[in-house]
Amino acid sequence: MSGSADKPPRALLEWPPEAFDEWFRARGLPGYRARQVRRWIFQKRAGGFDLMSDLPQPLREELAREFCLWTTTVAACSVADDGTEKLLLELADRQHVECVLLSDDRHHRTICLSAQVGCAMGCVFCATGLDGFERNLTRGEILEQMLHLQRLLPAEERLSNIVMMGMGEPLLNLDAVLPALETATSPDGLGIGVRRVTISTVGLPKGILRLAELNCPYHLAVSLHAAVDELRNQIVPANRGVGVAAILAAADEYFKKTGRRVTFEYVLLAGVNDQPGHARELARLLRGRNALVNLIPYNPIPDLPYRTPSPSVLAEFTAILAQSHIQTATRYRKGDRIAAACGQLRRTM
Repeated sequence: MSGSADKPPRALLEWPPEAFDEWFRARGLPGYRARQVRRWIFQKRAGGFDLMSDLPQPLREELAREFCLWTTTVAACSVADDGTEKLLLELADRQHVECVLLSDDRHHRTICLSAQVGCAMGCVFCATGLDGFERNLTRGEILEQMLHLQRLLPAEERLSNIVMMGMGEPLLNLDAVLPALETATSPDGLGIGVRRVTISTVGLPKGILRLAELNCPYHLAVSLHAAVDELRNQIVPANRGVGVAAILAAADEYFKKTGRRVTFEYVLLAGVNDQPGHARELARLLRGRNALVNLIPYNPIPDLPYRTPSPSVLAEFTAILAQSHIQTATRYRKGDRIAAACGQLRRTM
């Protein structure tokens, strides 16, 4: 599938649907042909144009000359005993990202996607930022993560949920993230319901407000990890110059504009942010808000000094929030033995 010497094939998944539709119109082809191609890619999991059997052979050949379907390759795959699968993808420029398939049951297949190569946020407990930030991913590279993970499923199963909680800060790459999610939630794409998509952020008010203005239909998860600036500055260096108050104000605006309850992620680090006083500070901060706190016991990472709190500490922290009528959920580990759990992705296998 190679183009001419002076005109290499273009990455098909980088094209907006309307541009791809116009490519067919410009050749006098009926509009349903573009829909057929999308159906083969996103629903029938075709790995190449030659497999698209209901397209005329000359059209398949022309598509192969004009476009390439894949710009990424699977460099490695790891499988955990709990069913979690992690892929290391090599990009066209030899950079690498990781993405994860989580299997809660046969009816809930969640994919965790990356938005950037590396991360610049510097959260002290997270492996992703240890090697620094390289670049944003493109819309096509985000879509290819979805397709690679989808191909891990049996033919009769489909993806049900998307979380933008992999490598990088999604709100610093919304120009690629939002078009990719629009394709994923389209009937011509993966057909995933918008209420089954979550965008996670370290807490960037400008990005949150942009989502609010767009009346974004997705869930928003804010990685808080501390309720006061002094401690949060230590855990999440990106908080300096931003502050918890500005993040909460932006989250309130998101709820006001979209009606979608905001989730606050809170990674519990033993002896750092897991004490009763920290729970009371968090309860005071969120009291009266329609919010969910997602408690995440720390997933250990080699070379980092942090520890996972004991079950009794987690129980006490949860009880204090419950006493203040703060709704909580606890995210238990999946994939930690293959470094696929929250905070463990690092571009290596």
